[in-house]
Amino acid sequence: MPETTATDKDASRRQLLARFPVFAALPAERLQRLLGEAQLLHAPAGSVLFDAKQPCRGFPLLLEGSVRVSKTSPNGREIQLYRVEPGQGCILSGGCLLGQTDYSASAIAEQDVVLISVPPALFHELMLQFEPFRRFVFGMYGERLADVMELVEEVAFRRLDARLAQLLVHRGPAVHATHQKLADDLGSVREIVSRLLRSLEDRGWVKLERERVTVLDPKSLAALAANQG
Repeated sequence: MPETTATDKDASRRQLLARFPVFAALPAERLQRLLGEAQLLHAPAGSVLFDAKQPCRGFPLLLEGSVRVSKTSPNGREIQLYRVEPGQGCILSGGCLLGQTDYSASAIAEQDVVLISVPPALFHELMLQFEPFRRFVFGMYGERLADVMELVEEVAFRRLDARLAQLLVHRGPAVHATHQKLADDLGSVREIVSRLLRSLEDRGWVKLERERVTVLDPKSLAALAANQG
């Protein structure tokens, strides 16, 4: 990586405080230490930030971009657990650091990302000695737990066609994604999602194009999404 200049450090400080105001309460010398010990990392879209069974080398704080965290089964089926957006940390990384375990899922940059990686020793120190950071981390756990519970309910109890309809309504009217990407988001396989999309197209509810699904009848899709059976 290129050497970090004083200008870079000043920019990192401003960006960190803008995205993570929790650190505004950190004493100046400790904030300076955080910026000195943490790594500022850039990764292009598509980069694997971590993978299952790898050790955790730091607690990432996302400044720019978007990261997808997902779990893959032995047969290759993937399900998205959550996304990390700017101003958020990765709770899986926090759990691995607190429990001293390896990763159990993978993270891929969906867009070009910029993040600050807090080294393990400093992460533990902040958790123990800086209550605002501790509240921030545990608050993220509460939010993610609710997300995962909703995901379990979706996968276990809702029909796939209703979940697909909900996704299309939420992201429409033009959804730019491959059938494989939609299948990954739904925790399904491409063949099933493609068949469901063709069925929706036959009804006149969507139009299928290369890496694009256009919603034509959002009301009908919303009615299907509301069908919990």
